[in-house]
Amino acid sequence: MSRNGTLRSAVLSVLTLLGLLLATSVPAAAATAGRTAAPSAAASVGSSDCSSLPLQRDDFPSTPKIDNRFLPMVPGTQFFLDGSVIAPDGTAHPHRIATTVTDLTKEVDGVNTLVVYDVDIQDGQVQESELFFLAQRNDGSVWTLGEYPEEYTNGQLDGAPSAWIGGVQDARPWQAMLAHPRAGTATYAQGVAPRVQFKDCATVFKTGQRTCVPLNCYDNVLVIDEFGPLDPQGGHQRKFYAPGVGNVRVAAAGGVDPEALALTRAATLCSSDFAKIRQLVLAQDDRGYTVARAVYSHTPRAQETLRAATC
Repeated sequence: MSRNGTLRSAVLSVLTLLGLLLATSVPAAAATAGRTAAPSAAASVGSSDCSSLPLQRDDFPSTPKIDNRFLPMVPGTQFFLDGSVIAPDGTAHPHRIATTVTDLTKEVDGVNTLVVYDVDIQDGQVQESELFFLAQRNDGSVWTLGEYPEEYTNGQLDGAPSAWIGGVQDARPWQAMLAHPRAGTATYAQGVAPRVQFKDCATVFKTGQRTCVPLNCYDNVLVIDEFGPLDPQGGHQRKFYAPGVGNVRVAAAGGVDPEALALTRAATLCSSDFAKIRQLVLAQDDRGYTVARAVYSHTPRAQETLRAATC
């Protein structure tokens, strides 16, 4: 596919997606409501670094299924995190992250993974459209095996400079969620990709918390402190995970461009809407072989192999 053809396809996809996602828009101001205050910006948690372990491919099932208590991923479901991000000049910009769990699978680094679709929308425009690839190990831990984020400016695809795939160019997958998260557990890696200067670390900050967001109030919430040791100015991000739901709140703890997000929607998509998003995901997966050829060419194409729970 030519570069111009890729751009035209990408723009059409973005316009279609905006129609789908913005149709159910929730005011960003509502997303900052709730009873749990953001953690102190001065707080610091865990080690200043983290390490990863080798991937044991035999520890993963042939068909991906993610039912971790704090990070369940059911094909056919969609989540909206809404709120705002603070620019360097102090102005707040409405921000939404729309996550859809697809019924697609993709083999990454020898493991069959579930394809999850994130769309990052700020000020009503798509900033980033990302495919990421998850698999749950037999012990219950959830791993991220790669990410393909496309970046956009004014509706135009700029490329995917941060794409990484486990096993390619020294990139190493690691845990997105522990099997049994407990306070005091050593800081762990969530992914390492030297070529794109990517390294995410996480520490279990608190357990057994209560938090309220526009959608609901939740008990026994897990709070994870995340940071990037290669980007110390980025500060820490606190993510709140509710049992049986997943990520319900994001709060900043220092760093530049802090954002505050809260869950405003968690629903099962109807088959027609889900089919449209599936086509967008397959189109982005196809573009990856051109836009991020150096890393993406090491993976087979995504396939529709799972059963989705649609309305």
